[in-house]
Amino acid sequence: MTGSLRRDIVGLLLAHYARPHTEILTVPNALQLGNLSITWNPAAGSPTVHAIKIYRGNETIDVLAGAAFEILRREDQLEAARLDGLLTAVLRIADLRVGDELEVSITVHANDPTLGNNDAGILFIAATPAAGRYHIGLSWEKDRKPTVKITPELATVAQTSDGAMDVRLDNPPLLTPPANTPPRYQWQRIVEYSSFRDWAAISRHFAPLFAKAARLSGGSSLKTEVARIVAANTSPIDRVAAALHLVQQDVRYVYVGLNGSNLTPATADETWVRRYGDCKGKTALLLALLAEMGIEAEPVLVNNSGGDDGMDERLPSPRMFDHVLVRVKINGAIYWLDGTLPPVVPPSVSPAFPYRWVLPLTAQGDSIQALAWHPFPVPQEITLTEIDARAGFEAPAKVTSTTIMRGIKGLQQQVQLAGIAADQLTNGLRQQMVGGTWQTIDDVKWRYDQKAQASILTVAGTWMVDWDDDGDGAKSLSLVGGGFSPPERRTRAGDKSLPYYNEPDFNCYATTVRLPTSTKVANWTTNEGFDTHIFGRNYYRAFEIREGAVRMIRGSRIEQQEIDAASAEKDNDRIAKFDNSRAWIYYNPVSKTVVSEHETIVPATYDIDWTSDQVPCLAPGTRR
Repeated sequence: MTGSLRRDIVGLLLAHYARPHTEILTVPNALQLGNLSITWNPAAGSPTVHAIKIYRGNETIDVLAGAAFEILRREDQLEAARLDGLLTAVLRIADLRVGDELEVSITVHANDPTLGNNDAGILFIAATPAAGRYHIGLSWEKDRKPTVKITPELATVAQTSDGAMDVRLDNPPLLTPPANTPPRYQWQRIVEYSSFRDWAAISRHFAPLFAKAARLSGGSSLKTEVARIVAANTSPIDRVAAALHLVQQDVRYVYVGLNGSNLTPATADETWVRRYGDCKGKTALLLALLAEMGIEAEPVLVNNSGGDDGMDERLPSPRMFDHVLVRVKINGAIYWLDGTLPPVVPPSVSPAFPYRWVLPLTAQGDSIQALAWHPFPVPQEITLTEIDARAGFEAPAKVTSTTIMRGIKGLQQQVQLAGIAADQLTNGLRQQMVGGTWQTIDDVKWRYDQKAQASILTVAGTWMVDWDDDGDGAKSLSLVGGGFSPPERRTRAGDKSLPYYNEPDFNCYATTVRLPTSTKVANWTTNEGFDTHIFGRNYYRAFEIREGAVRMIRGSRIEQQEIDAASAEKDNDRIAKFDNSRAWIYYNPVSKTVVSEHETIVPATYDIDWTSDQVPCLAPGTRR
């Protein structure tokens, strides 16, 4: 395979030129490559097909001489709530055979009218390319030279002149990014280009677009909505919450990229009349409502895909962002508002996603701002299991299992379950779960707790508990969710000085076993608890036996997102001593428990409100 990819900045136009040259090795190759398609945005201009040729031995076949493209309107993502207005031209190349070489050369215009005289983007060669000859390039007119930044893997072979930059590689090797590093170290074999002077220039460029879109017309019906909100709410934060709820509840999310609107927001009035909009339109609508109330707010560009680690090392580009929020300041406190989230999400002091960098859009122009990372203050997932074995070792136990999910996963569950009737949910889970651990499912309840920002699913039924028979009347049981797998060694080939990365996490399991009434509490014991910090993660487990029940709690939280190489090497030596035991409870009718005076107090699953901010899922000295 050979190929060229070039982007040309000419006048106010950005053109992408591609010329792949591929040998057909198999029949599936012929079927796949013989279905040629070109997709473009008509707002940027029509594509140009320069040539499509088949080389067969000494023969050259001009495909365009006897075939023509069919043009389709490509709204194939309506189910995903997207209106992008893209067009697609398709051509089925006839009589393509194994051994043929297919060469296609096309130019697609990609300028965005929203960006005016500027643009920015990237060229790259993938980490796992097919064997062949590769050429990527960038050219520009004399007065349009962009800033260009090339990663080290390409910098040694890049050729730069007064009006162009070219990279040519034969059979580029596979790239293996350094293992377990922060995402910024995955940025490899990339050419960046940008004509924006700095991030502040992007901020200044987009701020007027949102200011204009948020300006209400004189007779706007939104003013009536504002009057209603103001009359019903006295405090600024309550008014902000009501405005956000209106945008979330009454305007459904649909991405709109028609007529250059992929970067330009629709007006607030237009979005309100349509009753649908994307993040830009919803943000403009929210800004308009808040401005009408006299509450200052600003749009903020963010990256929802998690690609913002290392953004401060990148060239300024609006394409580094894929979402926009609203940020307000009330009585000294910062609140984040996302009009695209479900209407159960209020203004929050922290964004729903863990952004590293954001770009406020202001008239004076702001640079990107770093958001400090903190460990999750509350568990993002809690699993509570109550096993009522009071009827005895041989009888089915009544079991209540509750999961409490926060964050994006909790919101995803809210969207999934909010529209399902209670009997449908019960029947669905019964069909899915009965026959394994669950013997019966008698009741299912689900709710979303807006105060706790948590999705709560409770399943009640029966288990046949798998007690181990240890002889002479003794029994033992491994508790649900009580153990940890030992952490993996942190080691890698190549640069050993790079930091290691931990995906943020905080989870908690609490299991309570109501003991058979035929036994005495004094004859029950457990194995050990622990409180261990290793590789930036806290591992915690504690037991308590009281009031006829064994209580176990086990929590795990990432305390450090990045671990330096020296600390990781020290922790590698500690893995052998890591307690990876499962949580066991033991009954022996002839032994007695020795109770420690300093035994940790562990709540049962039914003792406390597990949606509170103070659940004891970590050791007391670690909680914050």
